[in-house]
Parts: sequence; structure tokens; C-alpha cells
Amino acid sequence: MDTASSLPRSTRVGIVGAGPAGLLLARLLHGHGVDCVVLESRDRAYAEQRQRAGILEQSAVDALRAGGAGARLDREGIPHDGIELRFDGRSHRVDFPSLTGGSRVWVYAQTEVVKDLIALQLAEGPPLLFEAEAVSVSGTDTDRPVIAYRHGGAERTLDCDYVVGCDGFHGVTRRSVPEGVLRSYSRTYPYSWLGILADAPPVYDELIYAHSPRGFALASMRSPAVSRLYLQVPNGEDPAAWSDARIWDELDVRLASAGSRKLERGPITAKSVLPMRSQVTEPMSHGRVFLAGDAAHIVPPTGAKGLNLAAADVVVLARAFAHLERTGSTELLDAYSETCLRRVWRAEHFSYFMTTTLHTDPAQTAFESRLQLAQLHRIADSPHAAAEFAENYTGCFPGWA
Repeated sequence: MDTASSLPRSTRVGIVGAGPAGLLLARLLHGHGVDCVVLESRDRAYAEQRQRAGILEQSAVDALRAGGAGARLDREGIPHDGIELRFDGRSHRVDFPSLTGGSRVWVYAQTEVVKDLIALQLAEGPPLLFEAEAVSVSGTDTDRPVIAYRHGGAERTLDCDYVVGCDGFHGVTRRSVPEGVLRSYSRTYPYSWLGILADAPPVYDELIYAHSPRGFALASMRSPAVSRLYLQVPNGEDPAAWSDARIWDELDVRLASAGSRKLERGPITAKSVLPMRSQVTEPMSHGRVFLAGDAAHIVPPTGAKGLNLAAADVVVLARAFAHLERTGSTELLDAYSETCLRRVWRAEHFSYFMTTTLHTDPAQTAFESRLQLAQLHRIADSPHAAAEFAENYTGCFPGWA
């Protein structure tokens, strides 16, 4: 769509934001024969380079396959059947399949998910407009909301039957809901993550979560040749204050346990600090406007739930829109917020548990540190505690179906 005359003027579902939530929703709607248009404020290169999550639950994998975006994931994704917890000088592996009846997770970076979805969207439709900045959503209390956006140096509008905001916490869709309708619950944590990408093959087959008196550490991966690693740092930390050598040295110390190997070092290609926050917005809809993904909820990355919650939201939405097309009933759309929030709060609780159990609060007492270790020992020593942990990690939350 290169000319103004070819730009869509109306659609069944207007989607704001071409992150994984918006793109996956568009693919699922396309499969159900529901007309939609996706507006993304950034250019394609930016959208495909945003570094975010890397762990997919099986249900998210199934949703991507249903949207036609599973081919490269099936070739290049890395299935994981467990994680390792390190604490108090010991290591303990949590085996997912034996504890959950066969559940597992997949390592496949969000950047790759977005690339796959964009390629499909541009090849098969429905319309995806880059550098189309939504500036307002009006008529949220009517049966014909309108998205005003800038594209190609001009002000344009898109008339919609429904609008779905996949444009994040600060996005225009969330702000379009009348004051007093939404209620926000949030918590900001007193630490951040220093995250790095390194051209170094992972020396461990699965993710390692480490509790340490010096702070949390996580060893993850993006591929057999690229490591993704994290260190707990103070809020406001400058990544430039951390040399490559300092990062590798600190990772080795925090990840150490009896018989453990040191990481294989390589060039660090990306370095950034990620704040830690929990947030839930209720309700997740108003009139004909729906919120999905980060527009409705944010989790700290410790529990690996962000991308998976976003995928779950749009699966519920896609089914609701398909039901509307088949039957004319808005029953499932009306239940969207209630259906999703049961799962959202369960995921928020698990992410909070992971974050507060594995990190060291700057104001933490020795008593509180011992309580953290007691909880980690319980997971290692109790099959019942381990099973609950595994079920939460692999995504057994109500409201998915």
C-alpha cells in the first residue's frame, strides 16, 4: 500500500501495535476470515530488533503454529524439559515432563517470532502499516470507534467495529479509555537486570536461575551459538559501568555451585538495563476497545511470562471474534476481561514469587535471606512443591481455552 488511495479506511478490527500480540492476533483473525488492519508506529527494522523474551510455553507455540508461523520455530527453536536452580551451594534440576505429565517450554527469541509474523503478514495480509503512529482512539463508547493516525506525512483515520490495543502500557489505546473506568495495580522492585547478548555458545543445556548473596543471575540462550545472560543490578545502573570482563567475572561468581563449569566467554554484542515491574489493569476492555499484552499487564521477566500472557490474550480474543462472526453473539467478547484476568493474576503471582525469592533486596535482612533459601530447598526436596513450580513455569493457568 504505497498511495493514500490504497490505504484502508475501515476495518472490522483495528489493531494498534505490531509486537507479537498484535501480529499474532492478526494472523489468527486472518485464519478465521475476520478483516483487520495493523498499525505500527515504528519502521520494520525497529520492530524486528526489539529484544524481549525468549521462552515460549507449549500453548504459545501451538498458537504460533495455528497462525502459520511455526515452520522456522520448529526448525530452530530449542525445546527444554527443565531448568536448574542454584542456591546455597547446591544445584537442583526441575524436570518439567515428569512433574507435569509431559509439559515443556521452548527457547525461541521474541525477535524471531516477530520476524516470522511480519513476513507472513506482508506476504498474505491482512494490511500491516509501518510508521503509522496512532495518535488517538475516539468513539470508544460507540459502535464505530475511530483510530486517528499519522502515515506518510499526513493525518489519516481508520473506522473500526472494534479496536485492540497491543501498543503497551503507555500506548494511545489505553489512554483512550475514559478516566475512572480502568484501575491499575502495580509494584516496582528495588533492583533491575543487566542483560547481555554474547557471541558465546552456552555451556549448559538448560536455563540456570541462581540465588546468590551478591544478587540474582540467569544463564539463558538464544541459539547454540549465542548466550543471553542477566545480572541483578541496582535501579538506575549505567550499563557502561560494566566492562565485559567485569560482567563475565560476576556471572561466574553468582552462577557457581559444586562441580559447576565456568561460562564460555565471547564478545558481548548488546548490553542493557531492564527495570522490574508488575502491573495489571482491570478491566481489560471497555465498550468496543480491548487491551492485550503489555497494554493490560506487565510482569517482571523472572517468570518468563510476558510474551506468553500476550499470546494467551490474543488467542482468547481471536476465538471470541470468530464466535461473533459465526453466531452474531458477543458472549465471548463480553467475557474477555474476566477470562483473561484469572490467568493474568496467576501468572503475576508466580512472577512475583520468582522475583522476590531469587533476588536480594537492598534492604533485606539475614532472616529474609534464610526464608528465601527455605523456599528454594522446599522446591528441591518436596515433589509436591516441585510439581506446583513446574506447572506454573510451563503455563498451566486457567483461562487459556
